[in-house]
Amino acid sequence: MLQAIDLNHSLSRKAYKKELLRAQLQLRQLAYQLYLSKRSMVILYEGLDGAGKSTTIKRVIQQLDPRGYEVYTIGPPSDEERAHHYLWRFWQHLIPPDKKQILIFNRSWYGRVLNERVQGVHPRSVWRRAYREINEFERHLVDFGIIIAKFWLHISQEEQLRRFEARAKAADKVWKSTHETPEQHAQWELYEEAVEDMLLRTSTVPAPWSIIESDDKRYARVKTVQTLVGLLTRELNYQPADLLKSFQVSTENNGDKASIGNIPNTSVGNHP
Repeated sequence: MLQAIDLNHSLSRKAYKKELLRAQLQLRQLAYQLYLSKRSMVILYEGLDGAGKSTTIKRVIQQLDPRGYEVYTIGPPSDEERAHHYLWRFWQHLIPPDKKQILIFNRSWYGRVLNERVQGVHPRSVWRRAYREINEFERHLVDFGIIIAKFWLHISQEEQLRRFEARAKAADKVWKSTHETPEQHAQWELYEEAVEDMLLRTSTVPAPWSIIESDDKRYARVKTVQTLVGLLTRELNYQPADLLKSFQVSTENNGDKASIGNIPNTSVGNHP
């Protein structure tokens, strides 16, 4: 499955800045509709080291009202969390929609069937059982009215190595390298098998996976935000306006922090 994915998609810098801002402004409108409808959205990002999870999340929240979202970066469980079922700590992160409408997970409960499987943390019977447990967990969330978006950021082995090498040379990024970084690259085939099993066994009708071609970071960021816009448009039955087109905002020379001064802030309203 993964080997058939076309990783040659790319965007020019000019198209990237324009299309990213367009999608971000639409997402901002939809986030306010989430608040009005008293619904929550759970967004999770998985991908091997170097896939761009953190930078993609940064672009997702860039134009959102910070009062309406929460980002969780998932690391190893604490002693208290290890004393419970592994899904317990994720239940603890759920927040009522009158407090936060968008909950974003940088890594998630899928660690049980990815890293923990490959690293041999648990016997085969444990991580195989996790597929059913995860599907049931997500079904409970959907039945409760929560919208789920699951992203696998997919990169090639060659691109991962290039990013690792660039990271090691950059003083402001070397901290991202851990002892697991070279291990992941060396165990590529094992991770690939684990990812394919995960996608096949846990992509369900209520909570399907979206695979994001991520060798080009610009393309990946835009596709992710556009996917969220499409999902929320369907779920909320609300078509956001194309504010970039309506107000003819120029992003030619403004970088990622493009000026939106002439665009009305449609997402704030009476948001608490």
